[in-house]
Amino acid sequence: MFDQINNDLKQAMRDKDAFRLSVLRMLLAALKNKKIELGQDEVLTDEVVTSVIKTEIKKRKDSVVAYTDGGRQDLADNEKKEVEILEKYMPEQMSEAEVEKIVKSAIEELDASSPSDFGKVMGAAMAKTKGQADGNMVSALVKKNLAAKS
Repeated sequence: MFDQINNDLKQAMRDKDAFRLSVLRMLLAALKNKKIELGQDEVLTDEVVTSVIKTEIKKRKDSVVAYTDGGRQDLADNEKKEVEILEKYMPEQMSEAEVEKIVKSAIEELDASSPSDFGKVMGAAMAKTKGQADGNMVSALVKKNLAAKS
């Protein structure tokens, strides 16, 4: 995945796509920072790359909300475009129905029966989705299913 990002960066240079180029440079900088954090000899696995991309997407989505609340739609639109570019590197997202199945099986496996079991169920469900589902969606489904159980 890291090589794909590098190749896309080179293509953006050839295409003179300044916006895409800046987003990919930002992403590579974040990946290099992660590599330094893990240790120089570490090879970035696809899981690590995906988690860095996910973090960058979350930052931008938070910025969109902040800019929209602040009345700066131009900056919010810019952040949305960055999110679109970054999402191309994420694994295909699971549907809500697929995630709900995972949540229900996690609830059964852990014998969860009340909202106090939220943390355990959430951890198990997120481990099974491995970056293929939005955390907010998983959280909402866990809350809904635990509320129905109690």
